[in-house]
Amino acid sequence: SLHDALPISVRVRREQGCAIITVAGEVDIATVAQLRERLAELAGSGCPLIADLDQVRFIDAAGLGVLAAAAGRSAAHGASLQVVCAERRTRRLFRITKLDQYLAVSRTVADALELITAGHAGDNGPV
Repeated sequence: SLHDALPISVRVRREQGCAIITVAGEVDIATVAQLRERLAELAGSGCPLIADLDQVRFIDAAGLGVLAAAAGRSAAHGASLQVVCAERRTRRLFRITKLDQYLAVSRTVADALELITAGHAGDNGPV
């Protein structure tokens, strides 16, 4: 079926001390386990995470739940999870589910990195 031909892809790269997770395809109940595994592993490492959803065509409640759980786990390890998403429809999902109160949603990876590095500078810089 077409669904099998369009699985999820989860790629991770490191940049400026952050892990950037690029998710592509469809994030739903059938594919979400793969994303959950990668995010849980990374969130436990204590480095800031950026989930880039720009190539995600579809995300459902299961996918949003996994992002929320990873954000919580990340916070418990002293870090954070940010979501990057330029797509209006996806951004709206974060707003109506109120997830944007727990996760920072940026329009670009550069914006997200800037937020993270600005936050760190504030932590360690002079008062």
